[in-house]
Amino acid sequence: MVKVLTACGNGMGSSMVIKMKVENALRQLGVTDIQSASCSVGEAKGLAAGYDIVVASNHLIKELEGRTKGHLVGLDNLMDDNEIKTKLSQVL
Repeated sequence: MVKVLTACGNGMGSSMVIKMKVENALRQLGVTDIQSASCSVGEAKGLAAGYDIVVASNHLIKELEGRTKGHLVGLDNLMDDNEIKTKLSQVL
């Protein structure tokens, strides 16, 4: 199972959209056993240690460095399915 946490500034809309896009990208990459959650970057600071992959925008990802032994994935464009899939494939 791959545990994924997606985070945005407020933990509302964009983290949920990223979560759905990440789940879709992982399925395309052949990963079917996924546990995912979305939250604010503030919440992610305390939760990141329990996840294999943490995804957030590049300007927020630095706040999560050192908070997980898993992979941090910073995105330039949260809506770019190709970027999400490419970056996830690099950490699987």
